[in-house]
Amino acid sequence: FDVLDLMQDIKDGWLDKNNHKHFLDNDLFLDNYMLQTPQEVLKNEVGVCWDQVELERYLLKNNDWNIKTYFIVHYDDICPTHTFLTFKKNSNYYWLEHAWEKFRGIHEYSSLNELLNDVKSKFIEFELKNYQENKLIIYEYKKPKYHISVAEFYKHCENGDVVNLVD
Repeated sequence: FDVLDLMQDIKDGWLDKNNHKHFLDNDLFLDNYMLQTPQEVLKNEVGVCWDQVELERYLLKNNDWNIKTYFIVHYDDICPTHTFLTFKKNSNYYWLEHAWEKFRGIHEYSSLNELLNDVKSKFIEFELKNYQENKLIIYEYKKPKYHISVAEFYKHCENGDVVNLVD
């Protein structure tokens, strides 16, 4: 799949306001992160899932695959998040994942609900230590502005639609 091939050199990390690369989640992230443009992600070969999803959106923009992007967050003391891109092709739904290495690839589902429940269960199992159902929310969000901060990205996603899943 061309998108994953184009993204193969991109590492999990982030670029700060001064164009310095960081490869570990650290204390500087909250105050110094800015969302890169797709072109910057390709050039810098670094990006967190937020950046990588925007690159995926950009690379898939000419397809008529009903592309949607999601922000999953667990509101606790560290607020872990993940963003991911889905699309519908023919009658199937696909989760395109590059940033979350453990699940890198294209995953096929028969329904959007099945896809979202699978990502949710993986997020709970592999990213959360003290899961509380009422603290986990999935938002569908539209394309954000580039060069926004962590707080601005959260606000943008939280202004999206809350997803209600059926178990």
